[in-house]
Amino acid sequence: MRTQLRSAPHRARPRRLLGVLVALGLVLAATCAVRPATAAATSTITAGTARSAAAAGTFRNPLNTGPDPFMTYWNGNYYLTTTQGGSIRMWRSPSLSTLLTADPVTVWTDADPSRDRDVWAPEFYRFGDRWYLYYTADDGTDDHHRVYVAESDRDDPAGPYHFKAKLAPPNHAADFAIDPGILQHNGRLYLAYSGINAYQHNGLNIAPLSNPYTVSGDAVAINAAGGCPEVREGPEFLYRNGRTWMTYSTCDTGKPDYQVWMMSLPSTADPLVPGNWTQHQGPVFSRADDHGVFGPGHHAFFRSPDGTQDWIVYHAKTTSAYTYSDRTTRAQRIGWNADGSPNLGVPLATGATQDLPSGDPGPGGYWINDDGRSNGAGTVAYTGAWNSGTGCAAQCFWGDDHWSDRAGNTATFTFTGTRIALLSVRDTGNGYAALSIDGGAEQRLDYYGAIRTGETLQYLSPRLAYGRHTLRVRVTGEHDAQSGASFVSVDRAEVYVD
Repeated sequence: MRTQLRSAPHRARPRRLLGVLVALGLVLAATCAVRPATAAATSTITAGTARSAAAAGTFRNPLNTGPDPFMTYWNGNYYLTTTQGGSIRMWRSPSLSTLLTADPVTVWTDADPSRDRDVWAPEFYRFGDRWYLYYTADDGTDDHHRVYVAESDRDDPAGPYHFKAKLAPPNHAADFAIDPGILQHNGRLYLAYSGINAYQHNGLNIAPLSNPYTVSGDAVAINAAGGCPEVREGPEFLYRNGRTWMTYSTCDTGKPDYQVWMMSLPSTADPLVPGNWTQHQGPVFSRADDHGVFGPGHHAFFRSPDGTQDWIVYHAKTTSAYTYSDRTTRAQRIGWNADGSPNLGVPLATGATQDLPSGDPGPGGYWINDDGRSNGAGTVAYTGAWNSGTGCAAQCFWGDDHWSDRAGNTATFTFTGTRIALLSVRDTGNGYAALSIDGGAEQRLDYYGAIRTGETLQYLSPRLAYGRHTLRVRVTGEHDAQSGASFVSVDRAEVYVD
């Protein structure tokens, strides 16, 4: 019988530093959903007293606000896709640290009504001098999801692309199929995907390919463990130490326990023989409550620009609530165990400073914390009485933030660069702020969220001429009908200089 959770991980998708390691140690309990109206108040604070020399070669998550990431580095740039729903968009940047500010390019839309809706989990691979874009889509009915591939017109991962084929194994020609991934094993190609089999409605299947766009035989089902009954999805592959390692996501992606499990295959074995796969017991990448990371999964692997390091890109949430929202794209380096297996590590908190991949040129960017600390040419100054504290723990950068609901209070960031991003708590008791750049016209911004989430990207400024700028955040004292109060949160600013 089909599990009733078969499409829950997808239906609600729009499928859808070393100094700050201090933040990782601040693991106090998160504050309640609506902040108190009174707390230790501060008056005017000017930043810079704790500023250190600008750090080079670091970045902080998130990289993108979408889920289901796939990324590769090619010809001087990182290329990233995430689930967008109605089309496939791609972000390109020479540095991992500037992907958040990269402008997306729409690389694929489809006019065929049988496959132009619910476009999820795109992946792209280079075979010969062409790129192949694999994805799943339907006609608006979840059970009509099928796997498709488009081919690039030239040797460029950003396309343009043209439709090439539907990928349907003969024994599952009319069956639900999502999350395509390509297995390259012993000189042959295989389509791995999540779909109907004897084990799950969303179970792991592998089918042979005669070329990047032609299925050449029936799919075989893999009985993969997962610690929960719902799904096995998003298969990905690593090749090292004489084995092929298949990692995959399990459980409902709306749950905080969405996680990654693993199987392996000897390099000489046939992947179409299920018994050749060895199950690794237990999750290899899972929630880290003390870091404020929940539901880490749907992932991919990529190499550093110089080819010396392995990295994982994945989506996760900053809330333990059962929700399909708040899934953002993050990345971190992985290692290898003494027995030859990959070590994916523990998910790091958003805001944790990491060294950039080896060979990454870096952007020369920096951060500004709400308490005045910065590792670059940045400051923040407050007017009026603001609450401040460390109760938000791992949900906040450096474990602290400021918040106010008093109309007219302001927080003004002064920075030298080309762009600024604001990340802070979104909450059920938050309201409207009015933002202005360099004294210009104000833009209204709603900090409300139906559930409390931390380190949420609230605002990304337009691109500015390089130089000294100000961003003023003004509390309006207003909120929408859903919110219980009018608080505005100030936490982390990321400044970009390119």
